Amino acid sequence: MSKRAIITGITGQDGSYLAELLLEKGYEVVGVARRLSAPNTQRIEHLLGRIELRPADLLDQMSLLKVVDEVRPHEFYNLAAMSYVPASWDQPMLTGEFNAQGVTRVLDAIRRIDTSIRFYQASSSEMFGKVRETPQTEDTPFYPRSPYGVAKVFAHYITVNYRESYDLFAASGILFNHESPRRGLEFVTRKVTDGVARIKLGLADSLSLGNLDAHRDWGFAGDYVRAMWMMLQQDTAGDYVVATGVSHSVRDLVHSAFDHVGLDWRQHVKTDPKFLRPAEVDHLVGDATKARTELDWQPAVDFTELITMMVDADLERLRAAPSPAPVVQRSS
Repeated sequence: MSKRAIITGITGQDGSYLAELLLEKGYEVVGVARRLSAPNTQRIEHLLGRIELRPADLLDQMSLLKVVDEVRPHEFYNLAAMSYVPASWDQPMLTGEFNAQGVTRVLDAIRRIDTSIRFYQASSSEMFGKVRETPQTEDTPFYPRSPYGVAKVFAHYITVNYRESYDLFAASGILFNHESPRRGLEFVTRKVTDGVARIKLGLADSLSLGNLDAHRDWGFAGDYVRAMWMMLQQDTAGDYVVATGVSHSVRDLVHSAFDHVGLDWRQHVKTDPKFLRPAEVDHLVGDATKARTELDWQPAVDFTELITMMVDADLERLRAAPSPAPVVQRSS
């Protein structure tokens, strides 16, 4: 009998890669998505004939109880969230409802309906914030620097609490930044690769960014969803840092992307204070020793390969996009 899995956030970057992985492994995949007036399925268009989509919402406990009861999954991957960190300052209350209390609602639905369901929570390196030690491990104290990070800390600890209080198999992946051609255009990696492609194709001449000195540990999303699955195949649930262990600055990212297309970034990049965070997270780099040892997980794509992949994908997308219709001047 094939396994069944529910994925919240299936229309996002990680959800689409995870759905592909689970389908390859023979799972029945049920994606949970909020009802919207217009579909948001671009990242999973190629999977729509092979997965089932059901409506539910992390803000609505009854919808979560219903979908868990009807599907009775073996595994539940909670990837849904308000995921763009800068926006969490604009909507801190809503960020808390989705990213913190939404996780509690999912856990409680599992507790009430079927405690044998294995649960994965998408924790985040943003929980470390103003880091207390470098590199960061599962035991590094949290010091979040955004409403997003604060909400993720709550979600992380409520997952631990339900694991210990109700004997649920509930695992958290403390994932460091992970990117791909499916990353949203608002995220700095994709903003850079899209900007580089536009400049290379003559569609733009400059790119405005914020803090070029911020450091992140960037990996490939396709590698990281493999770690998610591995966590739920263990004998006991735990928490795992998932990271490459190599930190790069935004300046490194910019240099690598522009260098790939033969351009000098210094001629095109401008810094703009409006893109600075109210409280910056300066240096994130993860120590994934536990994941490498216990899960036998390793990243397959390195930083340069990742940026090259993303720039090439944006070049291909923009070249294939229809040209805007010329403006026809009419005589009066």
